[in-house]
Amino acid sequence: MKVPLVLELKGNSLDDGPGIRTAVFFKGCPMRCIWCHNPESKKAEPELSVSTDDCIGCGTCEKACPEGAASPRNPGIVDRQKCVRCFTCTGSCPPKALQQVGTEMSVEEIVGKCIKDKPFYDVSGGGVTLTGGEATMFPEWAGMLARRLSEEGIRVHLETCGLFRYESVKEHLLPYLSGIYMDVKILDPEVHKRYCGVPNDIVLANLRRLYRDAEVMGFSFLPRTPLIPGITDTDENLEAIAALYKEIGITKTELLPYNPTWYKKTAKLGQKKDKALEGLDHWQSKEKVEHCKGIFKKLGIEC
Repeated sequence: MKVPLVLELKGNSLDDGPGIRTAVFFKGCPMRCIWCHNPESKKAEPELSVSTDDCIGCGTCEKACPEGAASPRNPGIVDRQKCVRCFTCTGSCPPKALQQVGTEMSVEEIVGKCIKDKPFYDVSGGGVTLTGGEATMFPEWAGMLARRLSEEGIRVHLETCGLFRYESVKEHLLPYLSGIYMDVKILDPEVHKRYCGVPNDIVLANLRRLYRDAEVMGFSFLPRTPLIPGITDTDENLEAIAALYKEIGITKTELLPYNPTWYKKTAKLGQKKDKALEGLDHWQSKEKVEHCKGIFKKLGIEC
């Protein structure tokens, strides 16, 4: 059984499903979307996050690093060519400019933390959302977590990119879910591969399967599209997605307006942005979002 690393347990979340929720962020994703709002979740292994803005130049990292890779005198604090990711520096950094991204947590540890907020879930109709990253990369482990939460009377939602082995997820995870949000980003397979790193044939097949099984298995299902300027928010792409929903019988969707707050995260991980994202450091206009919604409304799809 594959065991994931966890990025964060984010409590009091109002953006990851109905009511007040705790979002469990898994580390690892089979896609490589160039606009990923959680770029720290792409790789399944632990990473080092470096914030030069938070460095106070105290030099404790230099004393702690056994490889001589860390020093406030370095342009980026850490020489990533020398760094072996032992994370010794992270425990010595007073302002937390150096942090390990991704830690091990047991199922019972997560359940124990979530139970503390159960009164808030119950009052608001909330619960726990498995997100990331991609929880379906770890179907057995995620299923164990969802089952334990369900046993405690906590409703569990899943946020997914849709790229997974359906039968395994259906066996281990779906029986314990109350709802699923699935991203449908780009319909053209070649464009999808260009911007997300993989074709979308499995994603679209799983879209049909989840829509079919939602009523039978008793979970809600809502496909969503993140609006990325010039990439996913084009009329051509959205009209194609809307037409597919019409064909399948999907009558409701959600659009996620572009949010630029992720924009500086890639530098902290030592990554470079795709050139297609240059200048996308601003919020999307309300007029553009309304225009995108109108494309679905024309086909009678609630948005």
